[in-house]
Amino acid sequence: MRDVLAELKTEWELGNTTGLATVVRTFQSAPRPAGASMLVTGDGRAVGSVSGGCVEGAVYELAREMEHTGTAVLQRYGVSDDDAFSVGLTCGGILDIFIEPVSPATFPRLEEVWADIGAGRPVAVATVIKHPSDGWVGRRMVVRPDDIDGSLGHPLADHAVAEDARGLLAAGRTTTLGYGPQGQRRGEGMEVFVASYAPRPRMLIFGAIDFAAAVASQGSLLGYHVTVCDARSIFATAARFPGADEVIVDWPHRYLSHQLEAGQLDGRTVICVLTHDPKFDVPLLEIALRIPTLAYVGAMGSRRTHEDRMERLVQAGLHAEELARLSSPIGLSLGSRTPQETAVSIVAEIIAKQWGGTGAPLSAISGSIHSSAAGS
Repeated sequence: MRDVLAELKTEWELGNTTGLATVVRTFQSAPRPAGASMLVTGDGRAVGSVSGGCVEGAVYELAREMEHTGTAVLQRYGVSDDDAFSVGLTCGGILDIFIEPVSPATFPRLEEVWADIGAGRPVAVATVIKHPSDGWVGRRMVVRPDDIDGSLGHPLADHAVAEDARGLLAAGRTTTLGYGPQGQRRGEGMEVFVASYAPRPRMLIFGAIDFAAAVASQGSLLGYHVTVCDARSIFATAARFPGADEVIVDWPHRYLSHQLEAGQLDGRTVICVLTHDPKFDVPLLEIALRIPTLAYVGAMGSRRTHEDRMERLVQAGLHAEELARLSSPIGLSLGSRTPQETAVSIVAEIIAKQWGGTGAPLSAISGSIHSSAAGS
């Protein structure tokens, strides 16, 4: 919903009913991930996408019907379904799409959710998308780390879903969960879609060089909150790094230590060490490689620089398991030459590690195009 939230809120403030279609489950090579949304306004405008163009026409028609019936619909599109080819989903994937009416009456807490997201406060929205009793379908509960707002219809369901939603929120994951009709852990019949709106993951780039500017732009494109840090104030300026959210003048290891102490690093944080200067990167990596939860730690440098760096880290007391967390030399082998090309190789490695990709050409491998995250 995040990608269409601004338009949805505008319609909500006008008191209009809007058809909101959300991908709640995917299988195989689905074109869009869970959480991708499209809304259809009362005057017939379509905003957003649920399949990159494959099934939008069919979803649009269902959303228009739903605006009049007021009844939410869970619809599956896939190659096993004869309707899949007629609507254009021939990529081999399967999509479950939940289409629901959204208005001040059906989603009175939308404004509060909007405020949480805008302020960077973690919040999740749990919606019943399937239940033996039609009256449950469409019920919502807003879940925050320290409270819940609303009810799905039974205290057992509220407790179970809130507990699970907080776990998903901490991991920044959006998915569909299954329960018994009243929220039983063992059983089936109720399905709840949990949309997590966690603050953006962080990308920390150390070294105010031209490569850092290119990596910052790529990181911003991928949705990271990008920080560039360097001890040299003459180089670490906002003007040189327009793609960064913030530019910090500080010694890299000191800044990282402060961020760790403040609890600002999590399992989605990626670190790119581009200084290739031992007086900066060795003290920094001593700290970074001892944080087992970081999503990625990469360091730039030649083979010789890498070998020298590893010797220094061993002398500093790091053991084999900690050293194995380092991606060095940083990036995938793409034949990169320019800072921009190198930045692509770096974020490509970050993406591959996140989703379990190999970095091999898709034309050279068989099986599913989309890998599942190792941690999912």
